[in-house]
Amino acid sequence: MTSQDPNASPTAEPTPADAAPAADAGTPDLHAELEALRQRNAELNDQLLRAVADAENTRRRAEEEIAKVRKFAVESFAESLLPVVDSLEAGLAVQEATLQQIREGAEATLKQLLAALSRQKITPIVPAAGDRFDPHLHQAISMVPSDQPANTVVATLQKGYLMAERVLRPALVTVAAPK
Repeated sequence: MTSQDPNASPTAEPTPADAAPAADAGTPDLHAELEALRQRNAELNDQLLRAVADAENTRRRAEEEIAKVRKFAVESFAESLLPVVDSLEAGLAVQEATLQQIREGAEATLKQLLAALSRQKITPIVPAAGDRFDPHLHQAISMVPSDQPANTVVATLQKGYLMAERVLRPALVTVAAPK
């Protein structure tokens, strides 16, 4: 017979020596799970690094493209103005031009210039008398008494211009004063 401690309970916890075989039984599963998690972590880290590198490359390419656009944005516009310059130089080269020839040359050159502006989506703002005053498109130079309703355009003093729906220069107008 073995002697037992009278204070010991029958459900006493196993000693560390008794617990070791049970821990060893679960250890291979834990090591395999840990290794799988490490491998998954390495895969995710690799994906993250690739995504960061891809985002950086995309940002760099976008910055280079923006720099090119800024550098050459005026190129198309300049090319469309070169025929206008040629026409003006040709007109000035004629020494004995008549007034009629000068006028025809100026009209032809103006047509070239307007076509060049149109190709660049630059369109005139020409409010007609009686149009409602629009502070986004017009600049009122003065208010004058008129038979027209208040805040309507009485006269256009200078055309304005839009470039792709953005105001380059507002039209200068006089506006009907309130009665």
